[in-house]
Amino acid sequence: MTPAPASVRRTRAARRLLQPFIAACALTCASPAHAEQADREKPINYSADTGDVNYQTKIGALSGNVVITQGTMTIHADRITFKQNPDNSVSAIAYGNPVSFRQKRDGYDEYFEGYAQRAEYDGSKQVLQLFDRALLRRGQDELRSNYISYNASTEQFNAQGRPGETPAAALEGPGPRVRGVFQPKSETPLLPKGKDDAKAGAANAPPAPNAPPVTLKPVPEIAPSPGK
Repeated sequence: MTPAPASVRRTRAARRLLQPFIAACALTCASPAHAEQADREKPINYSADTGDVNYQTKIGALSGNVVITQGTMTIHADRITFKQNPDNSVSAIAYGNPVSFRQKRDGYDEYFEGYAQRAEYDGSKQVLQLFDRALLRRGQDELRSNYISYNASTEQFNAQGRPGETPAAALEGPGPRVRGVFQPKSETPLLPKGKDDAKAGAANAPPAPNAPPVTLKPVPEIAPSPGK
């Protein structure tokens, strides 16, 4: 059997060396930020004034003070249709004045919240859509529009300043505009912790009082003699 050329042998050796690094990179890159992942392992609880639920298809329609919870996820609405997905997550279409949606961010002690006249949530894709007087809030940052789509797995949003579905005379909202606020971070990134406070304190300190003028005295070695 003819041995493989040296260049082929080097290529095979390089592949064997790179395989562990490629596998490690695949594991690292496959872990983006998500909504709370443990939520879908929890039971789905619901309550309402009236309801029609099919336990075979896991599809339900509820109305009147509707509350649906699963782990850290909570939906409040006037009426809602919902279903349990094969992965045990929830998908729902909710109506209210307003609908409210709240869920914890995975790996953070922080929630994202959505408010609107209508909300559609796909738990399998972790996508929340808000329609009419929509407000999306994450921590202290917020976004307002008549349509907002938020992907909790990528933490990206799409907002459109479209006209609302409800007549403007019936509601007060942002109108056909997108409005948002990004709050400043708690610490200035260019300064070490503590130095920004010291700098601010020095800038705001009151001016020092005027010091008395300094009197210059002759040095004894070079002072003139009394007889001169």
